[in-house]
Amino acid sequence: MQTISEPTVAPDRADGEPLLQVTDLEVKFGTEDGVVHAVRGVSYSLSPGETLGIVGESGSGKSVTSLAVMGLLPATARITGSVLFRGRELLGRSDRELSQVRGKGIAMIFQDPMTSLNPVYKIGFQIDETLRQHDRSLSRKAARARTVDLLRLVGIPNAAERANSYPHEFSGGMRQRVVIAIAMANEPDVIIADEPTTALDVTVQAQILEVLKTAQQETGAATVLITHDLGVVAGMADRVLVMYAGRPVEVGTVDDIYYSPGMPYTLGLLGSLPRLDARERQRLTPIPGSPPSLISPPPGCPFGPRCPMHLDLCDTAEPPLAIVGPGHQVACVRSAELARPEVSAIDVYAEAAEARPPAVAGPPAVASPALSQPNGSTPTTVEEAQ
Repeated sequence: MQTISEPTVAPDRADGEPLLQVTDLEVKFGTEDGVVHAVRGVSYSLSPGETLGIVGESGSGKSVTSLAVMGLLPATARITGSVLFRGRELLGRSDRELSQVRGKGIAMIFQDPMTSLNPVYKIGFQIDETLRQHDRSLSRKAARARTVDLLRLVGIPNAAERANSYPHEFSGGMRQRVVIAIAMANEPDVIIADEPTTALDVTVQAQILEVLKTAQQETGAATVLITHDLGVVAGMADRVLVMYAGRPVEVGTVDDIYYSPGMPYTLGLLGSLPRLDARERQRLTPIPGSPPSLISPPPGCPFGPRCPMHLDLCDTAEPPLAIVGPGHQVACVRSAELARPEVSAIDVYAEAAEARPPAVAGPPAVASPALSQPNGSTPTTVEEAQ
């Protein structure tokens, strides 16, 4: 592998140029059963202060995409494409070079705060360490003062005293706040939040989302919000990227995704959520079946076997992302039909789902022992890794 000796963190770019630009990102893992194509052709760009929501079911490749951007995938992963941060390529760099970017340039909030925090060190020490890692001139006293300020900022009561607590002495919501404090400690340019509200009750979810907004306002960072819940991104994101079977199937603004969806999978995600603004009681429409195998996906559109709007044409080839409007792209042969203003796409999907019998469940998850989590544990399936 070629060694790149130039500085990892580049000077500020001109206004209007993206902070982070991902182009045609592909990630593959070798297993005993074959090659798992976990990420297939993901592309997006992120401007200062912008929030991009990446949504999809478990196993769609959301988390693997973010781990590839951060350079946290194991050496067994085969990664191709391009990840530009401030115009500098991150793929192919050594872990030492990437450590200059992680935390300072790009920070990440992992899914499980209990396993993201070291159980044998106090909360304050872990935040102090993060600060001093990127600013060697910072004294211990100054680092502790900044730590207490961060804990107050994310809503930890009695911050000075709680900095001397261990992670197990905090509730799940408070641990998540600590992880957010660590992510914003060095005022990064980009924050990647991977399922930040998973396993939290609705009240705490709302509080955590408010903390994320505070973190973005305080740091001015661009944010990538990864979630399986379209309701979470409704009030947070500027743009949304919907992923299925490792690839983007719809990209657009929040208004595009919620009011003019053109992909049946997006319609399925929307139809499975209760709406508070509905005038009449509506039945939820679940998506039948399971995601396809990432070793041997079905021919044509990977959502085809589960799609109630399936046509024979869908089995001929996998549709590319096509432009259906300004900044709105959809990978579906029926996108033009769904985009008609006189048609309620969600109603069309719901009627088709009621008329079509449920799909057969997909094949079992593929074991992937090569994947490892940031906490050191090894998941048994690709779905667990995502």
